[in-house]
Amino acid sequence: MAKDYSGSPKLQQLELKRQRLTWILAVSGLCILCYFLGAWQSTNQAPSSRSDVYNRVGCDTGSPATAAAGLDFQSHHQLAVNNSEETVTIPPCELSYSEYTPCQDKERGRKFDRNMLKYRERHCPTKDELLRCLIPAPPNYKTPFKWPQSRDYAWYGNIPHKELSIEKAVQNWIQVEGDRFRFPGGGTMFPRGADAYIDDIGQLIPLTSGIIRTAIDTGCGVASWGAYLLKRDIVAMSFAPRDTHEAQVQFALERGVPAMIGIMASQRLPYPARAFDMAHCSRCLIPWHDFDGLYLIEVDRVLRPGGYWILSGPPINWKRYWRGWERTKEDLKQEQDAIEDVAKRLCWKKVTEKGDLAVWQKPINHIDCVKSRKIYHKPHICKSDNPDAAWYKNMETCITPLPEVRSSNEVAGGAVEKWPERAFAVPPRISSGSIPGITGEKFREDNELWRDRVTHYKRTISALPQGRYRNILDMNSYLGGFAAALLKYPVWVMNVVPANTDRDTLGVIYERGFIGTYHDWCEAFSTYPRTYDLIHASGVFSIYQDRCDITSILLEMDRILRPEGTVIFRDVVEVLVKIRSIMDGMRWKGQIMDHESGPFNPEKILVAVKTYWTGEAKKEQ
Repeated sequence: MAKDYSGSPKLQQLELKRQRLTWILAVSGLCILCYFLGAWQSTNQAPSSRSDVYNRVGCDTGSPATAAAGLDFQSHHQLAVNNSEETVTIPPCELSYSEYTPCQDKERGRKFDRNMLKYRERHCPTKDELLRCLIPAPPNYKTPFKWPQSRDYAWYGNIPHKELSIEKAVQNWIQVEGDRFRFPGGGTMFPRGADAYIDDIGQLIPLTSGIIRTAIDTGCGVASWGAYLLKRDIVAMSFAPRDTHEAQVQFALERGVPAMIGIMASQRLPYPARAFDMAHCSRCLIPWHDFDGLYLIEVDRVLRPGGYWILSGPPINWKRYWRGWERTKEDLKQEQDAIEDVAKRLCWKKVTEKGDLAVWQKPINHIDCVKSRKIYHKPHICKSDNPDAAWYKNMETCITPLPEVRSSNEVAGGAVEKWPERAFAVPPRISSGSIPGITGEKFREDNELWRDRVTHYKRTISALPQGRYRNILDMNSYLGGFAAALLKYPVWVMNVVPANTDRDTLGVIYERGFIGTYHDWCEAFSTYPRTYDLIHASGVFSIYQDRCDITSILLEMDRILRPEGTVIFRDVVEVLVKIRSIMDGMRWKGQIMDHESGPFNPEKILVAVKTYWTGEAKKEQ
């Protein structure tokens, strides 16, 4: 047997194992020592609160009005949103632009055709004509009254126009009382007040059963009809042109009542087909029987099957009022006969005419209407037309067809639930599968999503449940989930669906019992300055970043936002960082926050507040 010797491989292996074990123990001991040393240092320097953690990276968890130093993501994120490298201070406009409405500018309107009042339609400035300044508030601007007090009062300094209080003094539209306006609720055709007038309507059609929820008021004045409908759970889209009666729509919005600048001229109203349960005209001066009944045909397009049209004023009850209207009996009778004829050709049924009111009802489907074309050749039923297309689309003298049905008792397009169940019931446009990719399940998930988000907003924006906000604008509404989640608060929401979108969901929003409009955010919105308390912009800038300058969109948001109003942006972080860099030069303050689901979600939230300043304050500086 061979004996072992010092150079044996076996002994060398044992020695190597001892050395490895020694090194492992030494390294392990060093690691443990470093761990305890680091833990001891962290304990001594740990932040006392979550806000301390944010402050170490230049963030601030104070109020939304507190500016936060943003992180620089440019070296990591290459999305090109705007080429500006540094903050540019945007100056204020001259005080003469205090009530500037870019797409309804009176000077620009004079260049267009006066036929059919086309010059009062939307005519937006070209890119070279856009203002690159901030619209100032009037020198004596004050925060509007809270709802419901705002329904009856507004500060004179916010809308310094007495014209209506003089021109409509007898009709009790508006009165000046010291430093404020008072709205008695009067109107041309309701001398006893809007409340009594609506009660008269309620004796003719069901206003309190939940069947009627959405309404449209053409030529609304200061929107007293819409204001007093709200307590009956009916929300009206009130509109009027910017004309010689200064600031009608501005007064309406100052009161906290839904309204837009608009006119029935040559283009369709910016609403989908089958949107409103009720339409109303109280001496709105629209020539309903002219142009082959074009304007009644447009009302028919936006009325829901079974919806009502209410008319008061000329020519209704002409036998009593013809002298006061300074028209002949023959002229007024001829006008009423012409309106009756158009309504009959549209297959409407006259419900009643009582006193100053006349009411017609649209059929629930077009089975009999199609048959009647053998008798009434005009207007014919439109063919190959998208009934919801309403952005810069001309009206047509043909009847918008209703969806086909199997029996004469079936509601075309599907019946909607009564209010308030309608708000969360699956809308007929979704249940029928007419909107690709959106199912009832996705609709319910969207409702849950926005309920959680609004709960998060409530923690972030404490003023939300306190009545601080009344007029809210949702720039990208999708299915209206944001508006639905706000139902318990004293607010109303103007839901906007971007024009020419691949998925047109505005009809769904109306079927839920909410109101809204189509709009292209590369252009100005149809409203006056300072008419919204809160603007919600979810994914808006990702949609428009390749279509127009985001600075122009931000300036438009500033124009329509009230001083000390709030904006909530939801978008990817690189977009929000660029928005933040622009708004720093706009007298806004804000901060970027994590998504409500946590810091790992790529979508973030930017909450911004417009600071208070006026044209006069700028002069004093």
